[in-house]
Amino acid sequence: MTNKEETIVALATPNGAGAIGVIRLSGPDAITIANKVFMGKDLSKQASHTLHYGSIADDGFVLDEVVASLFVAPRSYTRENVVEISCHGSNYIIESIIKLFIKNGARAAKPGEFTLRAFLNGQLDLSQAEAVADLIASNSKASQQVALQQLRGGFSNQLQQLRDQLVQFASLIELELDFAEEDVEFANRDQLKKLIHQITKIIGSLIQSFELGNAIKNGVNTVIAGRPNAGKSTLLNALLNEERAIVSHIPGTTRDTIEEVLNIKGINFRLIDTAGIREATDAIEQIGVQRTMEKISQSALLLYVFDAEQITIAELNSDLESLQKPGVTMLVIANKADLLNEEQLSALPHTESAVIISAKEKQHIDELKHKIYNAAVKDQLSGHETLVTNIRHLEALQKTEEALVRVLNGIDSVTSDFLSMDIKQALHYLGEITGAVTTDDLLENIFSKFCIGK
Repeated sequence: MTNKEETIVALATPNGAGAIGVIRLSGPDAITIANKVFMGKDLSKQASHTLHYGSIADDGFVLDEVVASLFVAPRSYTRENVVEISCHGSNYIIESIIKLFIKNGARAAKPGEFTLRAFLNGQLDLSQAEAVADLIASNSKASQQVALQQLRGGFSNQLQQLRDQLVQFASLIELELDFAEEDVEFANRDQLKKLIHQITKIIGSLIQSFELGNAIKNGVNTVIAGRPNAGKSTLLNALLNEERAIVSHIPGTTRDTIEEVLNIKGINFRLIDTAGIREATDAIEQIGVQRTMEKISQSALLLYVFDAEQITIAELNSDLESLQKPGVTMLVIANKADLLNEEQLSALPHTESAVIISAKEKQHIDELKHKIYNAAVKDQLSGHETLVTNIRHLEALQKTEEALVRVLNGIDSVTSDFLSMDIKQALHYLGEITGAVTTDDLLENIFSKFCIGK
């Protein structure tokens, strides 16, 4: 855990040479320590949220010309005194300035310690603090928007409303325990049932949102599979609009998986081109086919590609049946449509989960991308919907739901003390998400995954 009496320092920008580096100081002595080495205005006499040009000097030797950004407590990210030094991005200059601050009383920050202090000082709750890390790691518009919504408190506010309602009933049931000998009820059981049903419905919706939230955060595992020469690698190239995979008429060209990322409307799809599914002719191809089946089982979305000119209906049905996996959504893609006549085209599958394309001629690729997006997102993504993206939050919500089910099951049959215990359990698990309930081990585990300067 952090000692808030200490002043910490770290590089807030990425490591490596660059135009600018930003060094962050936070703590009670941040302004005092910076003032010792800053040649310019007296920072202790300046207003918060101001910029000051000057130099950083070590015993009269100027290390660099800098700009000092001043944030006076509590009007800062950590709610402590914060000074940020913008210097030239030389590794030597950055290391020299950080060592100088440490020599004058600062301590090197641990991973995530600035954000940990923001949490401990009440600037952020725990779910908002975790959203900071998600925002830094976001690699698509959708993941950025979801993290930003959580950082702004959308998820926290929703959970707080649920907790407040439960706390009200918990206090009434606790009151009943104080008057146990009088056998009175202060908490209306019908109203409690109604409330629990409402809360479990909301929590159930949040739990269901994790599948999409996790996909937005980490990308959607999407496997391209089919028989040899179906056009899988050509399709990968068409989707990426570049020649990423080797294309050949020789069956079994793709021996191992090829992975690339395709962004569709802000969602990242992790495309995996696999070896053709058939009876392998050698040991290497056999390993490739085994890996294909493993990748299909691990995927969220399967793009099954078949050669519409060559495959029979019986072969198609056999493939579809063998490739169906629990939890894996499948799109059926009829390829090489440019080689078919009208009668052959009309005989192909025409369903919501099917699309007819020519990967070589790049026909209907945009329609396929639209169906890929809809298969993963459907109508679930909106700017106002709360999505759960964190496995820790999911587990806490599941435990909350279990505790509330126990309340419902026992509301008419168990005594007030047992009801109170189950409601407290639900409140405990909800509190774990926002940090109303924490342990040192939990905080250390969460913040150790942050970058040093955040």
